[in-house]
Amino acid sequence: MNAGIPSAAPLTQARRIVVKVGSALLVDAETGRVNRAWLETLLEDLLRLRRRGQRVILVSSGAIALGRRRLGLLKHGPLRLEESQAAAAVGQIRLAHAYKELLEGHDVTVAQVLLTLEDSEQRRRYLNARATLEALLALGALPVINENDTVATAEIRYGDNDRLAARVAQMTAADCLVLLSDVDGLYSADPRRAHGARFIHEVREITPEIEAMAGRSVSGVGTGGMTSKIVAARIAVAAGCHMCIAAGSYRHPLRRIEEGAHCTWFIPTATPVAARKQWIAGTLRPAGAITIDSGALRALLEGRSLLPAGVTGARGRFERGDTVSVLNADGAEVARGIIAYSDQDAARILGRKSSEIEELLGFRGRDEMIHRDDLVLMRADPAAAAPVALAAPSGP
Repeated sequence: MNAGIPSAAPLTQARRIVVKVGSALLVDAETGRVNRAWLETLLEDLLRLRRRGQRVILVSSGAIALGRRRLGLLKHGPLRLEESQAAAAVGQIRLAHAYKELLEGHDVTVAQVLLTLEDSEQRRRYLNARATLEALLALGALPVINENDTVATAEIRYGDNDRLAARVAQMTAADCLVLLSDVDGLYSADPRRAHGARFIHEVREITPEIEAMAGRSVSGVGTGGMTSKIVAARIAVAAGCHMCIAAGSYRHPLRRIEEGAHCTWFIPTATPVAARKQWIAGTLRPAGAITIDSGALRALLEGRSLLPAGVTGARGRFERGDTVSVLNADGAEVARGIIAYSDQDAARILGRKSSEIEELLGFRGRDEMIHRDDLVLMRADPAAAAPVALAAPSGP
């Protein structure tokens, strides 16, 4: 922690940003309708980030809060699971329409993506969700994500969109996650009850002391609280992503952060790519192995991806998204990475050109067997119990 106020550089310099909006901000508590005047200013902020060349993903709560009034579910307290699912079904279409109407007025295509916890826990679904988000960003769309409350059960749902937003940041290798909330950051104690509660501007390590500072949600329409934000911070910083908790009730909430408004920053110790590669290097039991030729090895040393043409063999049973060892002709492990094909598909395309993949497999997969962002070079270190990651130089 640091008593000084950190700069907004993690937000202004980020390549990819995830912004989470809570129900208490988005839905007017009196009318049960979208707070359009406020939402317009948030979207103006997001569009300004996009004009700056930054890629933006929005994680938005609000479907249940919008739908419950339309269904007459005005009772106080939490809804039953089936009532929440019904409210989400009604509210989600209204939420999506609001975003579509406001963003298309600025000639921006908005995409609705609904996720459940299993989409980030099951490897194949995780990869499919990540590929969809990457494609949407590459095509210039602005993804708006919410939990799929209509089908999520009590056992598998995220329960709040703070953790969902952190999982999305992790999934997309975002540099910055901003949680816009009904609080302006983390305090040493609940400032409504404890006079002299100290504001925490910066957190560099999530200690038991930090966890003890978490409180409960005070809004009547949200499900998250400071506890869920600390959990989200753990996920984000482990993925190399900066995370900010800031008050979102003001107009132009992101601009206010850039201008020095009170907020709490959680600081990671590595970049998203470095954190990802550390995780790959630390895999204790790769699912299988592939062997490459000398030309492919030279390409890896130059920071390039591994193409099927340079692969000479595959062994073991693995699925798309598993971590595999990459061996040279002598059988020594020279790299480790997340493979884009199963062992059966890899065996059919090894040694072949990427342009032949669709003809050989019947579908168009990735051009790379292992993309350079999913690959880490290895060397044996006598002083270490596991291989050590080497930073590969950047290349095309």
